[in-house]
Amino acid sequence: MKQKLNLDMRSVSLKQLRAFSAVVRAGTVTGAANALSVTPPAVTLHMRHLEETVGMPLVDRTDRGLQPTDAGRELLATTNRIESALGECSGALQALKGIAGGRVSVGVVSTAKYFAPRALAAFAEAHSEVEMRLSIGNRSETIASLSDYDLDFAVMGRPPEEFAVDSEAIGHHPHIIIAPPDHRLSKRRNIAIGDLSAETFLLREEGSGTRLLMERLFAQEGLTPKLGMEIASNETIKQAVMAKLGIALISAHTVAPELSDDRLVMLDVAGLPVMRQWFVVKRREKQLLPAAEALWNFLTSEGANHLPSMPTR
Repeated sequence: MKQKLNLDMRSVSLKQLRAFSAVVRAGTVTGAANALSVTPPAVTLHMRHLEETVGMPLVDRTDRGLQPTDAGRELLATTNRIESALGECSGALQALKGIAGGRVSVGVVSTAKYFAPRALAAFAEAHSEVEMRLSIGNRSETIASLSDYDLDFAVMGRPPEEFAVDSEAIGHHPHIIIAPPDHRLSKRRNIAIGDLSAETFLLREEGSGTRLLMERLFAQEGLTPKLGMEIASNETIKQAVMAKLGIALISAHTVAPELSDDRLVMLDVAGLPVMRQWFVVKRREKQLLPAAEALWNFLTSEGANHLPSMPTR
């Protein structure tokens, strides 16, 4: 019965592989030592340890110098693949030192999808070689991706509190109350928030930043309105308001087209809009590479220019 060889190549070092490769190229230990700028005994030691690990001779002594055995040729091919991979890695890392050739992974909460892609497109136009991955999700999904280091950073309305983050403001984020154009209060000015107590409010999902803001506003004003359907997207909320299923507190940046063509109206409620901020947010421990840092700086300095205009009555 043949005995099964159990080779563990994990103990092999790169220095050993390079010494072996140099021996094959030079044909002598002395030539390899000169090529590597080390002593011949050092090369001999690397070769002995390598052959002990493999359990077979790696070179034969011939009249043409040291030549690889079958085992040596197999190991030499592997060494060449390793050197090639290291060369590719070196090139990739060198590219990452600059903006060109870098990669950025950005998360965007669903409410921010109405402006963030335009800002990213403006950055991409100036930095076409940067590879960007855009992930759009609700607040909970985006926070989970930040927590797992799946994102370089995210664009959102309120930084998470579950872990330490760094954040910088992009620009103002107004929230308004929308209604169908023929709503009973659509022509009123300076509506007291208490006058909305009889209205049915449509809700975003539990944990949504817009939902939390609405609940906080109601609590501050002592308002207990009727609560209607829970809806997981701004698009569906807009359609539901147009269908007269209720009114809604919503980001003004999500409804600019519908307000401009009179499919929705903004109620003139005293104390509104509630003005929040858009932020770029990253885990504090996350180190941004140059491409990601360049996009971060672009959004904090230029992002406000890509926000939708605040609707007017």
